[in-house]
Amino acid sequence: MPRSESIGAIKAVLLDMDGTIVNSDAVVERCWRRWAEEHGLDADEALKVVHGRQGWATMAVLLPDRPMELNHEDNRRMLEAETADMDGVVPVAGAPAFMSALAGLPHALVTSADRPLAEARMAAAGLPMPAVRVTAESVGASKPDPEGFLKAAAELGFAPHECVVFEDSGAGIAAGRAAGMRVVGVGPRAAAHAPDAHVLDLTEVRVEATADGGLTLHLAAGTDR
Repeated sequence: MPRSESIGAIKAVLLDMDGTIVNSDAVVERCWRRWAEEHGLDADEALKVVHGRQGWATMAVLLPDRPMELNHEDNRRMLEAETADMDGVVPVAGAPAFMSALAGLPHALVTSADRPLAEARMAAAGLPMPAVRVTAESVGASKPDPEGFLKAAAELGFAPHECVVFEDSGAGIAAGRAAGMRVVGVGPRAAAHAPDAHVLDLTEVRVEATADGGLTLHLAAGTDR
């Protein structure tokens, strides 16, 4: 039975980008299918692991014996191809209103995309870029490592337990959990990875500012623990 719940005592919201607030699945699938086929891999199987990680880290999972410098070289080409392809990039349902509700409240973007790709996709989706953003260039480790979320929390000035992460992928949910943060999973991919709460899309989230300068999240139908 669909039910509602609230998550309170929050000081900041940390947002993944792809699959969470921006739907870029069409271009991700095009680019990664092409890469997988070039390397003799099953594209459908490859697509099961591409979400959430930086490209070079995905390549290391798919081709574990390959020299890492080749992964980084391919990743640079992949980022260029993705940045040049905005066909089908749209906001996740409810993302414009959700981002508007967060305006003026502490929040940050934490994405495995580099800065040019993040800026291009946010613009293509018509979403405002948060003032605090942690992109691929900002970290030394890819999700599921918690570095990006911890860095964003520190930049905003809050402890990890005061932050809530919104994520769609297994790698991202694991990173948020490893950072000691509560995690709201967004979309069908997230449901399989046991986030603290789950919503089908961002139309199911309402943001309420609280008198102490924090916020409460009200999650509507589709959530579960």
